Amino acid sequence: MALPRKGSRRIVVDGVAYRWRVRRKVTYGQGMCWSPLAYAVEHAESPGTTLVVRTGRPHPGNWMGGHTSPVLPSDVSGAVRAARARGWAPETPGPPFLLAAV
Repeated sequence: MALPRKGSRRIVVDGVAYRWRVRRKVTYGQGMCWSPLAYAVEHAESPGTTLVVRTGRPHPGNWMGGHTSPVLPSDVSGAVRAARARGWAPETPGPPFLLAAV
């Protein structure tokens, strides 16, 4: 499933363009700090398999007052490099590629 263009950000990692997005609306589990913040990354020109990165930190919109920090472009580029090293092929279709915090 492709990411919506609205709300996604463009990043270039090792000469390849990607788009990434953090879900704005917090899920119930994220609001209660039961599940961590996650974001999605896909190839910008020919989206195929989506990379889903679970950060291990609370969502900024959590309801419990859990301390959090924003997802930075450096976090995204590090996750893309780690996923590519683990076999993520963003141009080919397939199920989401899951990656734990980098």
